[in-house]
Amino acid sequence: MGNTSNDSQSENREEPRWLPPGESPAISSAMFAAGVLGNLIALALLVRRWRGDSGRSAGRGNSISLFHVLVTELVLTDLLGTCLISPVVLASYAQNRTLVALGPDRSVCIYFAFSMTFFSLATMLMLFAMALERYLAIGHPYFYQRRVTRRSGLAVLPTIYIVSLLFCSLPLLEHWKYAQYSPGTWCFIGHKQTMYLRLYATLLLSLIIAVLACNFSVIVNLIHMHRRGRRSRCGPSLGSSHRRAERVSVAEETDHLILLAIMTITFAVCSLPFTIFAYMNENSSRKEKWDLQALRFLSVNSIIDPWVFAILRPPVLRLLRSALCCRDSLRTQETTQASCSSQSNASKQIDL
Repeated sequence: MGNTSNDSQSENREEPRWLPPGESPAISSAMFAAGVLGNLIALALLVRRWRGDSGRSAGRGNSISLFHVLVTELVLTDLLGTCLISPVVLASYAQNRTLVALGPDRSVCIYFAFSMTFFSLATMLMLFAMALERYLAIGHPYFYQRRVTRRSGLAVLPTIYIVSLLFCSLPLLEHWKYAQYSPGTWCFIGHKQTMYLRLYATLLLSLIIAVLACNFSVIVNLIHMHRRGRRSRCGPSLGSSHRRAERVSVAEETDHLILLAIMTITFAVCSLPFTIFAYMNENSSRKEKWDLQALRFLSVNSIIDPWVFAILRPPVLRLLRSALCCRDSLRTQETTQASCSSQSNASKQIDL
C-alpha cells in the first residue's frame, strides 16, 4: 500500500501544473463560441420545424417525423457536451494552470476525460440510431409502421446515455487510466492503457462502419423506389395524387440521406486521427504531437454537426438533390418516354 501511494504521488509530481509560456486561449474560445452558437441556431430551426410539422399533422393526423426527433436529441447532446467541456479549458487558460492543478486529486482532469469519452461515444451512437431508423423506414416499412413509434424515439436518448455511461465508467475503476496531455488543457484515456484505448477506438470505428452500411442499404432501396416509380408511369394510371405522394416520399428520404451522410462523413474524418493515435506508439505519438491534434479533431465534431444542419436547409437540400440527380433524371425521362412510346405503339398494333 505504501509503495502504491508513493508511486501515485511521484507520478502526480511528474505531471506539469503550470501551462507553458505563450499558450493562447484563442482557438479554444473560438471553438466554444462556434459550438454554442451553432447548436442554438440548430435548436431554433428544429423548434420551428416541429411547430410547422405539428400544425400540418393536426390536419392529417400524422405525427412529427421520428428522424427529426433523433436530430433534436443529437443537437441537445452536442450542446450539452460543449457547455460542460469547453469552460474547463477556458478556466485552465484563465488561471494559467493545467487541469491536474485545478482540483484536488486530479478531479478536474478525470471529469474532463470522462466527459470527452462520454459525449464522443454518445454522439456516434446517436448517428447510428438515425441511420438505423432510416434503414428500417426504407428497407422494412411494414415493421417500421407497426413497431417503431415516436415514443421509442424519445427513449433512444436515455438508453444511449446509459450505455455510454456504463462503458465510459470503466476507467474510473482504476484511478490512473486517465492522463493529461500537452499543453495541460486536455485529459483523456492514458496511452499506457492500450487495451481500453484501442477498445474505445475500435468501438467508434465499428459504429462508423455500421452507419455507412445502413446508408448504403438506404441508397439501394431509394434506387429501387425510383425505378418502381419510373415503371409506374408506363403502367395503369394510379391517380395523380398517388404519384405525387410517391415522388414527395422519395424526395424527403433523399434529403434525410444527404443530411445523415454528411454528418457521418464529418464524424469519420474527425475520429480518424484519434483512431490512428490509439494504435500508435506512445513515444511516436507525443513526438509528432499527434495526441493534441487527435483530441482537437474529436472535439470539433460536436461543433460541426449543428452547423451542418443549420446550413443544409430544405432549399439547399433540394439544390443538392437536383445537382446529384439531374443527370439521372434526364436519362430517366428519355428512357421512360422511349419505353412508354414503344409500349403504346405495340398496344396500337395489337389493337389493329
